[in-house]
Amino acid sequence: MPSTTNISTTYAGEKAMPYLQAALLTPNTIRNGGITVKPNIKFKQVMKKVAMSDLIKDGTCDFTPTATVDITENILEPKEFQVNYTLCKQDFRSDWDAISMGLSAHDNLPPDLASFIIAKTAAEVATANERILWQGADGVEGEYDGFEALFAADGTVIDVAGTAADSATIQAEMRKVLNAIPQAIYGKEDLKLYVASDVFRAYVSSLALAGNGNGFEQRGSNQGFANLQFEGVSLFMCNGMSAGKMIAAQSSNLYFGTGLMNDTNEVKVLDMSELDGSQNVRFIMRYTATVGFAYGAEIVSYNVGA
Repeated sequence: MPSTTNISTTYAGEKAMPYLQAALLTPNTIRNGGITVKPNIKFKQVMKKVAMSDLIKDGTCDFTPTATVDITENILEPKEFQVNYTLCKQDFRSDWDAISMGLSAHDNLPPDLASFIIAKTAAEVATANERILWQGADGVEGEYDGFEALFAADGTVIDVAGTAADSATIQAEMRKVLNAIPQAIYGKEDLKLYVASDVFRAYVSSLALAGNGNGFEQRGSNQGFANLQFEGVSLFMCNGMSAGKMIAAQSSNLYFGTGLMNDTNEVKVLDMSELDGSQNVRFIMRYTATVGFAYGAEIVSYNVGA
């Protein structure tokens, strides 16, 4: 006999936040601390930069305002997005009932279909956002301008040209990026060399080839992926970055903006059985997202405009 169980679930505004956090704050770049999250932007947020020069002078009896103070700003303005699709409950009933009765081998799945749909969708949105925050283009449906597009369009970002690299040449290419890092940020604790996964692989291979066979390093000790460095600068592998790209920047200068507590946010699983008699389930998710940076002159990009 067909099931008539109603599984409608609605979360709006602040109540939607835990589910949107799973979708928006779990891409690898964000989850691993690669960029700074601005979680509660209602419409837009101004990121100001204050630069001072010629600050200290010899002491006199007079007030002499000779220092130069420059204030510049970038705007972080999240864009609205939605996820809509329809499923048929009959396609899931066998698994759903087994889970409900404790007979399923997939014991890591949520105990009801609504929770499963939300969790699965959040994971897919997170995967998409990992790519979009680096490679996204505002003119493409469902995307915002990612860091690569933003850096390429900003004339203050330091651009370094390079060539396709392998394990034999990758360290020389990485050194080009490090040599271009401004003195003002070199050595800062949160300075990172963000690299695409193919660059990371080539670097690991270069270490293995230069070692004695017991590990990555010539000392024979395995560094492990989590703490890998290049000439004192931490490496950060970005799964969503375009192949062959590298970025040197402070994590405090790169931002992901969203409005997790906005009233317009929504996560809804709508059972259509009581509305049109069908066995269809509609999923609705609404959220906002964008990325940005404050100081272009303190960012080095490698082959980003190529």
